Amino acid sequence: MELDGAQGHGDRTTTTPPTPMPHQRPRPPAFDLPAWVAAPRPEAAPGIYRQGYRQIDPDRAEEARVATWPLLLRAGLNVIATVATYYIGTVVLMYGAGFILRWFDGTSPDQFNVVQILINMVTVGCAAAVFWRTGRWREVSRRFLTRDGWRQNVAPVLAKAITHEGEGSARPAVEPEPGPVADPWTAQRFGGAAAAAETLDREPVGDVDYMRIQRAWESAQADPAFVPAFVEQVKVRGAAAFSHPSGSRDLHGRVAHHDLLVQQVRLGTTQDVPKNPQTYRATGFALDPALLGTSLLAVGPAGTGKTARLARPAIEALCLQALAGRACAVAVGASDADLGPDAWYDVVISLGEAGSVYGLDLYGATQDPDEAAARLADALLPDELTARAESARVALQQVVGPFHAAYGRYPGVRELRGLLAGDPEVKEALVKALREAGRLTTHERDLKHRDLQQGRADDPGALLADRLALLDRPSFEGAFTMDGTGKPPFAMKALDHPLRVRIKLPERSHPEAARILSRLVVGQFVLAAVAREDRSLFAGLVVDDASAALDTGTVRGLQRMRGANAGAVLLLRTLMDLPEALRTPLFGAVGCRMVFPGIAPWDGKFFSEAWGTHVIHERVVTHAPQTEGGVVRRAGRLGRKALSGTTAQTESVTTRDVERLRWSPSDLAHALPAGHAVVSLTAVSGEQVPPLLVDLRG
Repeated sequence: MELDGAQGHGDRTTTTPPTPMPHQRPRPPAFDLPAWVAAPRPEAAPGIYRQGYRQIDPDRAEEARVATWPLLLRAGLNVIATVATYYIGTVVLMYGAGFILRWFDGTSPDQFNVVQILINMVTVGCAAAVFWRTGRWREVSRRFLTRDGWRQNVAPVLAKAITHEGEGSARPAVEPEPGPVADPWTAQRFGGAAAAAETLDREPVGDVDYMRIQRAWESAQADPAFVPAFVEQVKVRGAAAFSHPSGSRDLHGRVAHHDLLVQQVRLGTTQDVPKNPQTYRATGFALDPALLGTSLLAVGPAGTGKTARLARPAIEALCLQALAGRACAVAVGASDADLGPDAWYDVVISLGEAGSVYGLDLYGATQDPDEAAARLADALLPDELTARAESARVALQQVVGPFHAAYGRYPGVRELRGLLAGDPEVKEALVKALREAGRLTTHERDLKHRDLQQGRADDPGALLADRLALLDRPSFEGAFTMDGTGKPPFAMKALDHPLRVRIKLPERSHPEAARILSRLVVGQFVLAAVAREDRSLFAGLVVDDASAALDTGTVRGLQRMRGANAGAVLLLRTLMDLPEALRTPLFGAVGCRMVFPGIAPWDGKFFSEAWGTHVIHERVVTHAPQTEGGVVRRAGRLGRKALSGTTAQTESVTTRDVERLRWSPSDLAHALPAGHAVVSLTAVSGEQVPPLLVDLRG
């Protein structure tokens, strides 16, 4: 076990003389680690932001809707009714008791007093029990008689009345109570690492630092021999101990609310509307690896907030968890997609840009040449030629396998294009290398079959060579070379490490090449995530526009990722961008589905059918003119109509249980307000959450 791993250089600080600034913004307050650790995080249903969450009784939630003054007025009226009931009930019962006691001789005054006391007790108890509930005195006591209620509802009013402060006063009327505080280093203090705990007490520690150090401590607990190494590392580097290989300890410019202790990122607030289940109303809405592990599909037109309110917070959370040593993150999108600054990532691959430091491994560092060739063939074929996928895979395998056997590496784009097109020089060099390696006999059959296919009208090699020409452009120079002469190629096998990777696609300059690369990268991620031996890190993928990134193999692989501690966030403008054969399988492959405002009704139909129906209690009220009665009642109704202009009517109420769509296609297409979304969730454990209306603003 290696506690420090690939350490960074830590944080280096330099001291500079202060410069007076007349309009300098105040510094943000320091992170309060003890209070953050001690914050309540009760168990909650999937999708609820747990930090500070308090489960509300449905009855109390209904009572809390009543405004203050109507609540107090009703309570006062019930007090009057209680007193009146007591006096009337006492008089009636005492009169009845006295009448009964007169029938018995020798009743003493003491016995009469006992009866009177019992009558008073019964009367008071019954009246109080009835009018306590009808007057909602439980809600009154909660708002004004408890400590929290007094501080929130009464103290500000009293302070305002005494100090005569205006509504716009910025000074709080009462000081907030300090929250709970806990010792964040209890485990180390009493587990043999007291010196490390004392060192950390003297340093500012952020939430990422805390989670990273706690993970290292958990690893050290596997063997007591590693505890001294843990203590030494903390004493030397303090809060920067066990830092990420990049040396980063936080993300600059993060904006979402994160709770790394339970790996949640808050996206918004579920609305208090009848369509939402009572448990979720007015609660924080959050995502975590337990939900992302089933993958999430989000559909909405451009400009509705898919990237800013979903993709960016999701990749921000994954990058923070990577810095804490608990995840690896891959973000795929156009160069101008707002998926965070480049400083958030360890590897930035800007395909089509000369300044890109890294290239891309077209084969994902797969050890099996046939598997690598099949994945590349699927990415190269356009959607309209998927029927030729099998022949394309075979054609590519017939050249990739022999090349790998001859040279011990995979061919680059230019080499592969020459082999598929039948370039004599490239082929002769390959045959010579195979003969020298003693592998010509093994692969001679594949090469002969490739020769027979060349020149035919249905030769898949010619099609693949034409598609590879899209990647063999001057702007991609050195991006796909495999012989060590170009840029260092990034391979998806690195998902075993807490890396943060950003892949920028040239959607404007090379749209078809971007489609090929998007499909290739996403397919490689799915294969690599499932093939990992060490699945302790959550592997997260965020694709800003997945319309070109999905094929049959990738959709099938999404389901396998559920058991591999991996998941994807896929954004689409419309389901119509996908081939028709992929739409239904995609809905079945993902566990979380999200709709943004402005989708087309035919898109809404997929979500509406997937979410199904539920039983509601329907109440129908009908009105009909009154016709019964004799001459007098009819004359009265005629007079009422002449004077008021209204007709006397009878009201009929019918109640029944009926099945209705949870969200109809029309509601999804036209009734969603801006800044909102409807989302359904499925956890890796199988627990499901019906569709929720969520406000994603703020």
